[in-house]
Amino acid sequence: MTVLDRRALNRATLARQLLLERSELPVLDAVAHLCGLQAQEPQEPFTGLWSRLRAFDPSALDELLTGRRVVRTHLMRRTVHLLATEDVLAWRSRHDAMLRQRVLGVYRRELDEVDLSELAAAGRAVLADGEPRSMPELARALADRWPEPGHRALGEMLVGALIPVAQLPPRGLWRTTAGVRYLPLSAWLGREVAPPAPDGTDPVGVALVRRYLAAFGPAASADLRGWCGLAGLPAAVAAVRDELVSFRDERGRELLDLPGAPRPDPDTPAPVRFLPAFDNAILGYHDRGRIIDDAHRGLSVAGARVVLVDGRVAATWDAEDLTVVVTPLRRFSRAERTEVAEEGRELAAFLSDGESRRVRVGG
Repeated sequence: MTVLDRRALNRATLARQLLLERSELPVLDAVAHLCGLQAQEPQEPFTGLWSRLRAFDPSALDELLTGRRVVRTHLMRRTVHLLATEDVLAWRSRHDAMLRQRVLGVYRRELDEVDLSELAAAGRAVLADGEPRSMPELARALADRWPEPGHRALGEMLVGALIPVAQLPPRGLWRTTAGVRYLPLSAWLGREVAPPAPDGTDPVGVALVRRYLAAFGPAASADLRGWCGLAGLPAAVAAVRDELVSFRDERGRELLDLPGAPRPDPDTPAPVRFLPAFDNAILGYHDRGRIIDDAHRGLSVAGARVVLVDGRVAATWDAEDLTVVVTPLRRFSRAERTEVAEEGRELAAFLSDGESRRVRVGG
């Protein structure tokens, strides 16, 4: 069985994640190809798409959000993702059990005496008037009936698990600061979430295997679960195994992939790319070593924005006073420093709507 070393996996990841060269895909197609973008920080998906798409225009994503063709909602790993509407409607029911368990993992004691079916029904009744509400507002409306758990536990369970909801614009629009207001997906989109599959079948799980490998492969089953947080996927993997190809990584793990998916030559040059906080190019794997060194792994969960140099995390970055500030994690060669500065100037222009091209690269 062919062994793919870390560099080969890195180049495959960059290609699947549209980071090896910028894509001509329309924004909606890119969001769908990536299986959504991590979006708990509302402005971060814009940088993620700018780094992946040629001539990305933020207004295109705004139009998709206000036009209800993409949605901000809790899904993979119970984190807020920006997803294509069709994917949200198709995938949400498959995530229900995982979402409940993850909320209970935090608030099990507070919610121990609460009948979750009754809580869900009461929450839906409050939201039935079509009035968008914040999580605290929804929780307060039910606090008289369930005073013990507290607003936070009730609210997290309702909007993070029990009721499929959308975070409404203007939250998530370009250069806009807005609080979080929720409506049920069915009310916002005018369509119901697809019901759970009959027992013994898992069409969504099978679809997720294929879609994940297209955007993240080659990958191990543990990587797939690390990305979405779902249980029961080994059966879905087994259902499509005959149509997949297999490799090994340097640790001996089996990696699965779609036969025709890109696996570039490991020596393919990788351009500098600036990634937003919590980018799934890093978080979408259980084994993140293909793109970030173990010494810096904590950056990926701490919300640091990172810079890829030769395909690997080599710096962090931030924006201060219309200036992109880069803090290297290792020494840069002169050529690397020049390339980082050039890409940083382009990013500064993007973030400032052309007002600034200032970049500062630290020592």
